[in-house]
Amino acid sequence: MDVSKVLAAHQAQFKPITVEKLIPLEYDLNLLAGFDTNPIDENTLKNKKEKYLVELIRDNTQLIVNEIFKLPVKTTDAGVVAELPSRTTALPREKALPKEKQMTRWEKFAKIKGIQNQKRERMVWDEDRQEYKARYGYSGGAKDTTEDWLIEVPDNGNPMEDQYEKKREDKKGRVEKNAKRQKRNQEEAAVAPLMSGQGLMKKSNIPVLPTKGISLKPKTRSNTKLKPKSKPKTRS
Repeated sequence: MDVSKVLAAHQAQFKPITVEKLIPLEYDLNLLAGFDTNPIDENTLKNKKEKYLVELIRDNTQLIVNEIFKLPVKTTDAGVVAELPSRTTALPREKALPKEKQMTRWEKFAKIKGIQNQKRERMVWDEDRQEYKARYGYSGGAKDTTEDWLIEVPDNGNPMEDQYEKKREDKKGRVEKNAKRQKRNQEEAAVAPLMSGQGLMKKSNIPVLPTKGISLKPKTRSNTKLKPKSKPKTRS
């Protein structure tokens, strides 16, 4: 039985993997993209638009696949994969660049003095409790002396003064002081763009207060005289 005609008909359904282009394509295989700079046949595009575009896409896709098969491969848990090269096409950003964050008062001071922040360990050893605890945050931070069963009275202190109450007041003062500093830093960071010329309010954005119905002069009494009330009439 001669099946050559059947095989030829079956093979005719598929196009060859080799594609000839007048101008070779430029590839960016990291993005799995190819750039075709060959001129478009306007007559064929106008008369047989769908067929022309399908054939063009098929040929360019085949060229990209051929280039991928030329890349070095490696074996992974997912199977044999190709190692893509570095990207050669610069794509635009989706969003604008983030604005530069204003430096805090401490950051400015550290920059002038050359102080560099060193990363410290999160957990520290507490000698009194014989356990590790967080350096900052809940159950961490500086040692709370208000929990001590005994507090030594300083040499120049008042022996009749409650040292526990004094420690609590000092801690409360430090908390309030830190809160004021934080608020001041936030206000300075908010004003900094205005001082540098950024974010200034436009004249059209300045709110205008309504003047209708607002009396600018103090009210004065009218000069009209009030009529005295008439006395009730009595019957004789």
